[in-house]
Amino acid sequence: MASTVTTEPSKNSSASARPGYGQLLRTRGAWTFLLPGFAARQPFAMLTISIVLLVQHTTGSYGAAGAAAAVTGVSMALCAPYSGRLADRYGQRAVLVPGVLVHTLSGLTLTALALSHAPLWALFAAAVPTGASVPQIGPMVRARWGVTLKGSPLMTTAAAFESVTDELTFVFGPLLATALCTAVNPAAGLITEASLTLLGGLLFAAQKNTQPQVAGAGHARVAHASALSVPGVRVLIAAFLGIGAVFGGMQVSLAAFTESIGEPGLNGVLYGTFAAGNMLSGLVCGAIAWKTAPQRRLVVAYTALALVASGLWAAHSVLVLAGLGLLVGMCIAPALITGYTLVEGLVPAGARTEAFTWLTGAVALGQAAAVTVAGQLEDRFWGGAGFLVPMGGTVLALAVLLALRSRLAPRPRGRTVARGVGHRVPVTVD
Repeated sequence: MASTVTTEPSKNSSASARPGYGQLLRTRGAWTFLLPGFAARQPFAMLTISIVLLVQHTTGSYGAAGAAAAVTGVSMALCAPYSGRLADRYGQRAVLVPGVLVHTLSGLTLTALALSHAPLWALFAAAVPTGASVPQIGPMVRARWGVTLKGSPLMTTAAAFESVTDELTFVFGPLLATALCTAVNPAAGLITEASLTLLGGLLFAAQKNTQPQVAGAGHARVAHASALSVPGVRVLIAAFLGIGAVFGGMQVSLAAFTESIGEPGLNGVLYGTFAAGNMLSGLVCGAIAWKTAPQRRLVVAYTALALVASGLWAAHSVLVLAGLGLLVGMCIAPALITGYTLVEGLVPAGARTEAFTWLTGAVALGQAAAVTVAGQLEDRFWGGAGFLVPMGGTVLALAVLLALRSRLAPRPRGRTVARGVGHRVPVTVD
């Protein structure tokens, strides 16, 4: 079958509406940032579960473990958008290199404090810089796709591909972290996470040719409106908070469930099944030429997510929980991909990296709140009570999404955006 993608705009718009993954991966220069980018983002999927397993081992409390992981997540959520803005202003390398050094040092400090049975406040103090310095590799890779593709119709395919890549890390990351923490040493997961962040981050930063140019370089500085000023972005943040609640609630609750049945090693398998469903449905979503408006797709996907997540708390066997986890994962990917796709129509080009980091931060914040609440529920109530968190988070987020879905309508193309963003020299950042 002949390729439907050419280097020139296709005369057959329907054929070129959804270029394939093969064409995307043949893009010149893509592999120079894809491979180091995958290595550098892998530790992100290991961080929360590594902290939970280490702190729970040293304190005996899922509540304490969830709280320590939550501090890390909140710190990351609050700092991620500013990291994205600094990367737009000063360049990715200038932000990434010091960031990975700080993250490695603070992660190792947190490990040492946990092993020495330091008080909880000391763990919190180390968790703050650990979360604040998490490298925002996903948004940076999306920005490099923008530089490489330069407005090609492949950008939509790239958005789906990046979401699938994110989920692939959540297949391998928790499995690796759990295996290291349970079979090697409770601290092995966090030590490996810090080491991979250092090596992968520095290797990714070394790829200078695909790095986006600094915003405003060589031109007069123009006032830059924050992506948060776009109403649709705030609605997406609420939706992504609910998705973060699923991730956080699943991590703590699956760990507690597998320990309660005497099979802690199944934790990584169950979470990997959940992430595999996410990845597989993401691959399908990225390959479909959608005719339905993205706003409607988001509402449908999120409704399905809330319904399936609402049944997790009632699962009392490994097989049932694995099946439900797979379905939950399959519902998350369409919501994530559609949310990231909506950014292109909602946010001016000069603010999209920041918009991506707001969404990434929202997932981290939702995850942080979820691990805290789920940990407390697991400590105080019955085993599996933590699964109420994914249900509550998605139902609340769905209510916001339904009430404010009109704000997700894309901005008119070619229209000048207020506060000077629209008349800036274009800088491709998504």
